[in-house]
Amino acid sequence: MTPSTKKTWFVTGASKGLGLLLVQQLLQQGYNVAATSRNADDLRRAVGTAPENFLPLPMNLADEASVGEAVQATVAAFGRIDVVVNNAGYGLIGSLEELSDAEARQNFDINVFGLLNVLRQATPQLRAQQAGVVFNISSVGGFTGNFPGWGIYCATKFAVAGLTESYAAEVARFGIKATVVYPGYFRTEFLSAGSVGTPQTPIEAYQEVRESQLVHQQQINGQQPGDPAKAVALLIEVSEAEQPPISLFLGADAYQMADQKMTAVRHDMQQWQAQATATDFGA
Repeated sequence: MTPSTKKTWFVTGASKGLGLLLVQQLLQQGYNVAATSRNADDLRRAVGTAPENFLPLPMNLADEASVGEAVQATVAAFGRIDVVVNNAGYGLIGSLEELSDAEARQNFDINVFGLLNVLRQATPQLRAQQAGVVFNISSVGGFTGNFPGWGIYCATKFAVAGLTESYAAEVARFGIKATVVYPGYFRTEFLSAGSVGTPQTPIEAYQEVRESQLVHQQQINGQQPGDPAKAVALLIEVSEAEQPPISLFLGADAYQMADQKMTAVRHDMQQWQAQATATDFGA
């Protein structure tokens, strides 16, 4: 299959981390790749010498018009979009009490509403094609929220999971497949200062939150067990599957944490099942 006939990928947040590695592997395999970042020069520098099937695009995720321009530029260059990867986002550490309304809303603006901008702009093209694959990158923190100090971030990623499940049900009739991806800890720049926000007004009483912040920034950062190159290789493999999963957990740690959450939920359900199921009229 030549590059001109290979599938076209549209990848957000592509200048570093999983996004950059994904773009590099896709280009090596001859796919057409439209990659977005706030600064297209950052993309060009990160990718280096690139073939003609690479389209770096500046895009402001929070500006739906900017997102629409990037989608249309991709279609103009390659004729279609086969795979959309909503990868752009950032972390935020801070208790729910100490994070301001503005700090919380900014995280939602990028992690959730920015992703929705991409879906709204890309879906008409996928629907017209009657085909397409969408990967929405959540986090294992979008399945279990048992992380002190990560409440807002987890809330954004729980939102990504919920909207992806509904989106998958809405677009199935158009031949579009959607997967919510739950990565565990992968060795990228995600925990570095440029990718994680912290509260402007921390509250000393939240000892568990400060401990979590220190552990993530000083101990886990750089020691994550997940190999991001293997993660993106799996995404490419899944994109070619006849029936991609709606839920894709990445990493042994993600599987372990998901199992712990499901066990805890089953325990809570069983503990109160008799009383909670006797709440119907006539029960």
